Amino acid sequence: MKTLAVFPGSFDPFTLGHLDVLKRACRLFGEVRVCVLENADKRAVFTADERVQMIRHVIGDEGLVNACADSSAGLTAQYAKSIGATHLVRGLRNAADYAYETEMEAFNRLLAPEVQTVYLTCGAKYAHVSSGAVRELARYGADIGTLVPERINKIVSERLIKR
Repeated sequence: MKTLAVFPGSFDPFTLGHLDVLKRACRLFGEVRVCVLENADKRAVFTADERVQMIRHVIGDEGLVNACADSSAGLTAQYAKSIGATHLVRGLRNAADYAYETEMEAFNRLLAPEVQTVYLTCGAKYAHVSSGAVRELARYGADIGTLVPERINKIVSERLIKR
């Protein structure tokens, strides 16, 4: 039986930390679907479609044959159930991420008790990388090449420097 996992997030933008977690998840599960969540409370720099396209390019560049990207405007647990996923993959950088994620896990378990959450810590060299930090650095013209996949570096930099 092929296991299907969902790796949800806003991914605005997708970072090397996200990629690190995705690569590791691909080694654990038969298929990993990166799900770009549309959150009305957040002002995203990129549309959900743009984020999905960027992630698809990165997946292709990395040769991750058991990964794909999609988006959802609903709740993560509902999306996971609708596609028959057995697991949610959540990346952790630090204790603050863990505190937030365990709260989210409780709600996801309430909505979809059959879907298990798996936590994967990102590599130590990415523990400081967040999408918010990338956006802030890029706005001021800083080089973000060591923070985002090469394929999307120029796209992210150009969009943010104009803001």
